[in-house]
Amino acid sequence: MIPLWLCIPFAGLLLCIAVLPIIKGEWWEKNRPYAVLFWSLLFIIPFAVKYGAYTASETVLECIINDYLTFIVLLFGLFCVAGNITLEGDLVGSPRVNTGLLLIGTLLSSCIGTTGASMLLVRPIIKMNSWRKRKNHIMIFFIFLVSNMGGCLTPIGDPPLLMGFMRGVPFTWSLSLFPILLFNMVILLTIFYFLDRKAYRKDIAKGHRPDISKAGTEIKFEGGHNILFIIMIVGAVVLSGVLPTLPAFQNSEGGALGIHIIGEVTLSFVSIIEMAIILLAAFLSFKTTKSEIRTKNHFTWGAIQEVAVLFVGIFITMQPALMILKANGASLGITQPYQMFWATGALSSFLDNTPTYLVFLTTAGTLGFTSGVSTSVGIISTKVLTAVSCGAVFMGAGTYIGNAPNFMVKSISDENGIRMPSFFGYIIWSVGFLVPVFLLDTLLFFL
Repeated sequence: MIPLWLCIPFAGLLLCIAVLPIIKGEWWEKNRPYAVLFWSLLFIIPFAVKYGAYTASETVLECIINDYLTFIVLLFGLFCVAGNITLEGDLVGSPRVNTGLLLIGTLLSSCIGTTGASMLLVRPIIKMNSWRKRKNHIMIFFIFLVSNMGGCLTPIGDPPLLMGFMRGVPFTWSLSLFPILLFNMVILLTIFYFLDRKAYRKDIAKGHRPDISKAGTEIKFEGGHNILFIIMIVGAVVLSGVLPTLPAFQNSEGGALGIHIIGEVTLSFVSIIEMAIILLAAFLSFKTTKSEIRTKNHFTWGAIQEVAVLFVGIFITMQPALMILKANGASLGITQPYQMFWATGALSSFLDNTPTYLVFLTTAGTLGFTSGVSTSVGIISTKVLTAVSCGAVFMGAGTYIGNAPNFMVKSISDENGIRMPSFFGYIIWSVGFLVPVFLLDTLLFFL
C-alpha cells in the first residue's frame, strides 16, 4: 500500500502553481523549474528510501517515457503547426461571432482532438477580440467547450476515449454521446452569449471600438497547407491506438515490442512511430511556412516551455495518487452511473484524465454486467460507460491542469495580454458555470 503522505509533493506543487503566480509572480516566472525539481525530488527521494532506488527509478521512468514524453511531443507538434496558421480579416469579436467560433471549435474538437482544435483556434479568437478590454470570459468558455467537452464524440477527440477504443469500445460508440454534448452546448453557449453581450456593451460604452467599416467582407486564411500537417498528427494519434493491437507490434506474451529501458519500462515502437510522425509534421510545417505568419501570430516558445516544465513535475508527483487510486478503485463501492460520472470527473480535474478513466473503466468491467458494451476488461453497461466517458472528458475542464490544452490556452492568453484568472479563480468559474450543468446531466442522463 502506498502511504498517503507521499501525495504531499503533488499537493505542494499544485499549491505553488495556484498561489505563487499571485503573490510572487516575477519570482515564480524565473524559478519555476527549480520549484518543480524541488517537489519532484521531495517525492522521489522518500519513495526511493521506502521502496528502493530501483523501484523509484522504474516508477519515474515509466511515467516520463510512457506518459509524459508522448504527451509533450503531441502538444509540441500541434503548438508548432497551429502557430503557422493565421486567420485575418474584418471579423471582430462580437457576441455572435464569438459564440459561432466556440460552436465550430467544439464540434471540431472531435475531428482533430481537443488539443488540435484549441491550438488552431486560440490565436484567431484572441486576435478578433484584441480591441476589447473585458475578454477573459471568452477564453474560459473556450477551455470549457473547445478544450474539453467537444472531444467526446470520437476516440480522436480526447485520450481517455482513445484508451477505451484500444480496449474494445467500438470507434463509433462515442457518437452516442452527442445528445449530452448538444444539451451542454446549448446551455453553455446561451450563457456565454448573454455574458459576452453584456461585456461587449460595456466595452463599447467605455469607448473601446473596433474598425467595423468593412466588417464581414473579407477573411484571409494564411498557412492553410498546415492543415495537412494537423491531419498528419491526428493520423499518428489514431495509429497509436490501432498498431498495438496488431501481432507485429506484440511480443509472445502480448506486451508491446520496443526498446527496453529498465524493469518493466519499455519505449514501445508504436510510441516511437507516433512521436516521429508528429515531430516530422512540426519540422515540415516550419520549413514550408514563411516566418511572417508566425510574427503575425505573435508566436513565441514561452507557452510550450511553461507547460513542459510544469507538467513533468505534475506527472512525476501525481504517481502516488494514481497508485492509490488503482489499488483501491474496485473497493470504493462506486457502482452506479451517477457515482461513476462524479468520481471519474472529480479526479480527472486534478489527475491525468486518461489513467483515471482506465481505473474506472476497469472497475466497471468487474461489476458483472451481462449486457452492454463488450470490452477487453469485461462487459460494461452502456449507461455506466457513458458516465465514465463523460466524467473524464467533461470534467477535465474543472481546473487548468485537468486536460492538456487547458494550461496551454491560459499561457497563450496571458502572453497576449489577456488577464486570465488564477488557479483558484478559474475553479470558481468552473464551479459556478459547469457544476450546475453537470448536476443537470446527472438528473437527465445518469440516474
